[in-house]
Amino acid sequence: MSFTTRARGVAIPGMAKVESGLLEAGGMVMLGIQAARELTRGPYKWFGEFIEESTLILVRCSLPLILAVFAFGFGTIGVEAGGTFQALGAADRAGGVFVTAAVREVATWATAMVVAGVGGTAICADLGARKIREEIDAMRVLGINPIKQLVLPRMIALTIMTPLLNLVAILFITLSGILVMKLLFNEPSASFEATFSANFIPIELFASVFKTVIFGAIIAAVCCYKGLNAEGGAQGVGRAVNQAVVISFAALWIFNYAYTSVLLAQFPNLGGLR
Repeated sequence: MSFTTRARGVAIPGMAKVESGLLEAGGMVMLGIQAARELTRGPYKWFGEFIEESTLILVRCSLPLILAVFAFGFGTIGVEAGGTFQALGAADRAGGVFVTAAVREVATWATAMVVAGVGGTAICADLGARKIREEIDAMRVLGINPIKQLVLPRMIALTIMTPLLNLVAILFITLSGILVMKLLFNEPSASFEATFSANFIPIELFASVFKTVIFGAIIAAVCCYKGLNAEGGAQGVGRAVNQAVVISFAALWIFNYAYTSVLLAQFPNLGGLR
């Protein structure tokens, strides 16, 4: 019996959408599993495609990410945190805030948003256009596995480039913190660096990198799945791209909340300034 009905045959409002959402989520997971299986099987003729996609993601995402994290670190976190600490007479302690902002949350979140909104949508549109032009079906007729040749290299590219871009984001948001404290609050960079180092521990960086690896995998699974299942011409591709962005953002929010909760539960010392 369908999830949309009860034993008496009465339709449950909204359950059809829930059922459709669960089926799509299962399809995304299965697509990721299929790609992972293909990773262990030769030949590895998709490596060139992986290099090309990685380069495109890096080129398209780097500048927007740098501008976003620098502006956010300077104009929001830096001004707000610096003003609060200066009012308390402890402006030199602002470096500790940037550990949380740069390493744990803001850099990872901004990276995921940019990668999903720029790199993920480009991949979804590319696969969707191939599906509409029936290139995917033609590949299957010719005995070429589209999962191996198209999906796998794009998934690996997103999964690897997301944590690498996250390191770039950490660097530039930290630089923005040093600049805002020096230019607006006349705090020497040495005091910022001292409190930043005092609050930074290796688990922060490891957790940040690991989280963005999962972020990249989520974005890859969602965008590739929506691209491969696009239908309805050019308008269908546009709908698939829009849905991919919305689903990616929602999945990232849910995962980020769960991940941070588990991280702070396992390492309570990360919850306060030192």
